[in-house]
Amino acid sequence: MHEKNGKIDILAYGEAMVEFNQRIGNADQPETAPLYLQGFGGDTSNFAIAAARQGAHCGYVSAVGDDRFGQQLRALWQAEQVDVSHVVTDPSAATGVYFVSHDADGHHFDYLRSGSAASRYQTAKLPLDAIASAKILHLSGISLAISENACDAGLAAMQHARQNGVRTSLDTNLRLRLWPLERARARMRQAFGLCDICLPSWDDVNALTGLDDRDAIVDELLSYGIGLIAFKLGAEGCYVATPTERRLVPAYSVAALDATGAGDCFGGAFIARLVAGDDPFTAARYANVTAALSTLGYGAVAPIPMRPAVLEALNNS
Repeated sequence: MHEKNGKIDILAYGEAMVEFNQRIGNADQPETAPLYLQGFGGDTSNFAIAAARQGAHCGYVSAVGDDRFGQQLRALWQAEQVDVSHVVTDPSAATGVYFVSHDADGHHFDYLRSGSAASRYQTAKLPLDAIASAKILHLSGISLAISENACDAGLAAMQHARQNGVRTSLDTNLRLRLWPLERARARMRQAFGLCDICLPSWDDVNALTGLDDRDAIVDELLSYGIGLIAFKLGAEGCYVATPTERRLVPAYSVAALDATGAGDCFGGAFIARLVAGDDPFTAARYANVTAALSTLGYGAVAPIPMRPAVLEALNNS
């Protein structure tokens, strides 16, 4: 495990949740009650763990309930060497939970997150000194979508980061079950205006911008003053764009088993390598490999590779 010093270079803001993933039982006994395997999820939490496994010094900003699930999330972050100094405990709210069920039509998500501790997070709780001393603040569309006050806090954190010369990273992660498209567009436009590094996915920015051309979408995002875009294109790879250069960084091909959290893993690895000093194209290649390796196991967290495994794959590619 990598060494850590006291400084937090990457701060991620959002909601982590406990996952219950259905495991298929005996096909000859359909009446058998489904069994669920407990795990963990939450896009910015996955991001922070992925970055930490690549050697970055990460911290998480959020709230959990005063319950066993909140304790388990704290234990997870501590085991992954993600700083929990800025995770608050809300004694009057629960930690969010979601269920993954499976049938002939695929997998389905059901969330119990309304009124969760993280959704009640307030701007007044933001660790302003920690944000001002970080190198990068990361959040996502989901960080802004879970409630109005969580959105206000996220935008305030971005504003504070900008005022203190700290770069902000934004994964679009659009979830229209959490907020209507028009509200998402309005709030995400605000976030784009405070964003230095954007990590969009095709379906997200297609819906947010109404555009269906890759370069037109990049032009739109750059118009907000964003300095670096890592456009996640799945099997095609990653389209890295700055105001002066654009280049497709090819995907790393594997026999994927489960892509859960692969985009979060990409983001964590990409930002970790930027903080380490890589140029954006080198960082994207590294992140493509990291995300691909994360699809070789099941779940969002367990299969995220450590840095030595990524380096070995890079050396053999």
